[in-house]
Amino acid sequence: MSTEYAECVKKGKLKPFSRGDALAIKELETARSDLDSAEKTFSDGNYKWATIQIYYSMFHAARALIYSEGLRERSHYCLVIAIKELFVDKNLLASALLEALKEAKSLREDADYYNRWSESGCKRLLVSAREFICLAGQILS
Repeated sequence: MSTEYAECVKKGKLKPFSRGDALAIKELETARSDLDSAEKTFSDGNYKWATIQIYYSMFHAARALIYSEGLRERSHYCLVIAIKELFVDKNLLASALLEALKEAKSLREDADYYNRWSESGCKRLLVSAREFICLAGQILS
């Protein structure tokens, strides 16, 4: 267990979640719906909002994955740590997709808090989000 993961558990930012397994598929459906919305928003040229929607589509897919492990996050940072520990380190998810999730989080924060975004960043995230959500679906099936 990594130090970061242990710290997230110790601080209560990753907690056991008995209903997680039952809710994992619902979270994945939310991820897919958010991605569909993001694609429409992107095609409308609203790259700021599409960037935010793309991150949340990936967030819900990541949450579905940790739900399937009987956990719930109380921190976006600890969600990323849990994905690394439970899926990347076990070779169930490529490290490039973890990096894409981190980038999506960062670009969402830039768009949301600092009013900075780009079409190219948004387009790149769309590709990564499709792959992330597809693979999450495969893992959960």
